[in-house]
Amino acid sequence: QLQASGGGLVRAGDSLRLSCSASDSRFALSAYAIGWFCRAPGKQREAVSAIVKDRDITFYADSVKGRFTIFRDTAANTVYLQMNSLKPDDTAVYYCAADPFVSLHGGNWKSAFFESWGQGTQVTVSS
Repeated sequence: QLQASGGGLVRAGDSLRLSCSASDSRFALSAYAIGWFCRAPGKQREAVSAIVKDRDITFYADSVKGRFTIFRDTAANTVYLQMNSLKPDDTAVYYCAADPFVSLHGGNWKSAFFESWGQGTQVTVSS
Protein backbone atom coordinates (compact mmCIF):
# COMPACT_ATOMS: atom_id res chain seq x y z
CA GLN A 1 0.00 0.00 0.00
CA LEU A 2 1.25 3.45 -0.91
CA GLN A 3 1.02 6.29 1.55
CA ALA A 4 1.23 9.94 0.54
CA SER A 5 1.85 12.52 3.22
CA GLY A 6 3.30 15.94 3.84
CA GLY A 7 0.53 18.18 2.64
CA GLY A 8 -0.63 21.22 4.52
CA LEU A 9 -1.72 24.83 4.46
CA VAL A 10 1.01 27.23 3.44
CA ARG A 11 1.37 30.69 1.99
CA ALA A 12 2.40 31.56 -1.53
CA GLY A 13 6.16 31.29 -1.86
CA ASP A 14 6.49 28.65 0.84
CA SER A 15 7.72 25.11 0.40
CA LEU A 16 6.40 21.65 1.18
CA ARG A 17 7.87 18.20 0.80
CA LEU A 18 5.46 15.43 -0.01
CA SER A 19 6.40 11.84 0.74
CA CYS A 20 5.31 8.67 -0.96
CA SER A 21 6.14 5.55 1.01
CA ALA A 22 5.14 1.90 1.11
CA SER A 23 3.52 0.45 4.20
CA ASP A 24 5.02 -2.95 3.36
CA SER A 25 8.83 -2.94 3.42
CA ARG A 26 8.82 -5.70 0.82
CA PHE A 27 7.39 -3.18 -1.60
CA ALA A 28 10.69 -1.63 -2.71
CA LEU A 29 9.83 1.61 -4.44
CA SER A 30 13.14 1.64 -6.32
CA ALA A 31 11.71 -1.12 -8.49
CA TYR A 32 8.71 0.97 -9.42
CA ALA A 33 8.09 3.96 -11.60
CA ILE A 34 6.50 6.59 -9.40
CA GLY A 35 4.19 9.35 -10.44
CA TRP A 36 2.78 12.32 -8.60
CA PHE A 37 -0.64 13.60 -9.66
CA CYS A 38 -2.95 16.28 -8.41
CA ARG A 39 -6.62 17.05 -8.56
CA ALA A 40 -7.88 20.53 -7.87
CA PRO A 41 -11.53 21.17 -7.03
CA GLY A 42 -13.67 21.01 -10.13
CA LYS A 43 -10.77 19.89 -12.32
CA GLN A 44 -9.53 16.65 -13.75
CA ARG A 45 -6.56 14.84 -12.34
CA GLU A 46 -3.27 16.12 -13.74
CA ALA A 47 0.18 14.63 -13.90
CA VAL A 48 2.71 16.64 -11.91
CA SER A 49 5.93 14.65 -12.00
CA ALA A 50 7.30 11.17 -12.42
CA ILE A 51 10.51 9.22 -11.97
CA VAL A 52 11.46 6.03 -13.77
CA LYS A 53 12.26 2.87 -11.85
CA ASP A 54 15.86 2.09 -10.97
CA ARG A 55 17.11 5.34 -12.51
CA ASP A 56 16.94 9.05 -11.83
CA ILE A 57 15.21 10.06 -15.03
CA THR A 58 12.48 12.51 -14.13
CA PHE A 59 9.61 14.32 -15.79
CA TYR A 60 7.72 17.47 -14.83
CA ALA A 61 4.63 19.29 -15.94
CA ASP A 62 5.45 22.66 -17.45
CA SER A 63 3.61 24.39 -14.62
CA VAL A 64 6.01 23.04 -11.99
CA LYS A 65 9.34 22.92 -13.82
CA GLY A 66 12.00 24.73 -11.87
CA ARG A 67 9.89 24.70 -8.70
CA PHE A 68 9.24 21.03 -7.94
CA THR A 69 11.75 18.20 -7.66
CA ILE A 70 11.02 14.50 -7.49
CA PHE A 71 13.65 12.26 -5.98
CA ARG A 72 14.13 8.93 -4.27
CA ASP A 73 15.59 8.03 -0.91
CA THR A 74 16.18 4.35 -1.45
CA ALA A 75 17.28 3.73 2.13
CA ALA A 76 14.04 5.22 3.39
CA ASN A 77 12.04 3.49 0.65
CA THR A 78 10.41 6.83 -0.06
CA VAL A 79 9.92 9.05 -3.07
CA TYR A 80 9.63 12.74 -2.37
CA LEU A 81 8.15 15.68 -4.19
CA GLN A 82 9.90 18.84 -3.06
CA MET A 83 7.61 21.76 -3.80
CA ASN A 84 9.18 25.21 -3.72
CA SER A 85 7.80 28.64 -4.55
CA LEU A 86 4.28 27.37 -4.12
CA LYS A 87 1.45 29.24 -5.78
CA PRO A 88 -2.27 29.31 -5.05
CA ASP A 89 -2.78 27.44 -8.33
CA ASP A 90 -0.88 24.50 -6.81
CA THR A 91 -3.76 23.95 -4.38
CA ALA A 92 -5.01 20.41 -4.89
CA VAL A 93 -5.07 16.93 -3.48
CA TYR A 94 -1.82 15.23 -4.43
CA TYR A 95 -1.56 11.51 -5.04
CA CYS A 96 1.36 9.23 -5.65
CA ALA A 97 1.17 6.15 -7.82
CA ALA A 98 3.50 3.26 -8.60
CA ASP A 99 3.90 0.65 -11.25
CA PRO A 100 6.64 -1.97 -11.68
CA PHE A 101 6.26 -2.43 -15.40
CA VAL A 102 5.51 0.87 -17.02
CA SER A 103 8.30 2.30 -19.12
CA LEU A 104 8.12 6.06 -18.85
CA HIS A 105 9.36 8.47 -21.46
CA GLY A 106 8.66 12.03 -22.44
CA GLY A 107 5.80 11.06 -24.67
CA ASN A 108 3.80 8.93 -22.27
CA TRP A 109 4.53 9.79 -18.67
CA LYS A 110 1.44 11.96 -18.21
CA SER A 111 -0.95 9.25 -19.37
CA ALA A 112 0.89 6.09 -18.35
CA PHE A 113 -0.94 3.42 -16.39
CA PHE A 114 0.04 3.14 -12.75
CA GLU A 115 -1.14 0.06 -10.91
CA SER A 116 -1.05 1.21 -7.30
CA TRP A 117 -2.31 4.46 -5.87
CA GLY A 118 -2.00 6.00 -2.46
CA GLN A 119 -4.54 8.13 -0.69
CA GLY A 120 -4.22 11.82 -1.38
CA THR A 121 -2.69 14.53 0.72
CA GLN A 122 -4.15 18.01 0.63
CA VAL A 123 -1.98 20.96 -0.35
CA THR A 124 -3.52 24.38 0.14
CA VAL A 125 -1.62 27.51 -0.83
CA SER A 126 -3.02 30.84 0.29
CA SER A 127 -2.23 34.09 -1.46
